Amino acid sequence: MTDVVLHIYDVTNSGSDKTNNTIMHINKFFKDGIGLGGIFHSAIQVYGEDEWSFGYCEQGTGVFSCPATQNPMYTYREKIVLGQTNLPVSKVNQILRELSREWQGESYDLLARNCNHFCDELCERFGVPKLPGWVNRFAHAGDAAVEIAGNTAYRFKQAKTEIVTASKVAYRFLAGIASNSQVSPDSPNSNRNSPRFQVSWFKNMIPAGDKPSTSSVIDGPNQDVI
Repeated sequence: MTDVVLHIYDVTNSGSDKTNNTIMHINKFFKDGIGLGGIFHSAIQVYGEDEWSFGYCEQGTGVFSCPATQNPMYTYREKIVLGQTNLPVSKVNQILRELSREWQGESYDLLARNCNHFCDELCERFGVPKLPGWVNRFAHAGDAAVEIAGNTAYRFKQAKTEIVTASKVAYRFLAGIASNSQVSPDSPNSNRNSPRFQVSWFKNMIPAGDKPSTSSVIDGPNQDVI
């Protein structure tokens, strides 16, 4: 058996000292001050002197290794022993090869598929607890916000589509009544409830050029909905 060690860094690779200092202050306040979380990079060390992590690249695998605690892109913060794995070295190497194929660099996503998600999967494969919640909490919060916004946008679009569809059905129905109606305006039976009056009333509510289109897809934000 061997320890599975989590190494955590402050993300200070923006290229701007001002931004890097801001991130350090954020992490100090949110993690060290109130224990909520921060903006961190993580890596896993198991067997040997290297740590393994995941990052963006245009081609090939995003899985990479470097000497433990020595990633030059970030500022080292701390290490946490997550537990022990009973997997042999050969099995660990096999897992790393498999994940190197699965975690391509171009699939990197800051909120949904970052280095912390990769380390979580490594921990699951190694049979040890996943990362503490505070390590990736900001990404989880952002991911949840994106999902909520996406669902809201989808439901709004769906509602607009249904409204347009309903208006088209109503328009065609009333237009059909108008074309089939033989009631004369001078007829003794004509009144404000006659089909012809209803159609006329309905058409007067539709400004010129705003009849429902034949397309069921909403093409732009400026389309009028009845």
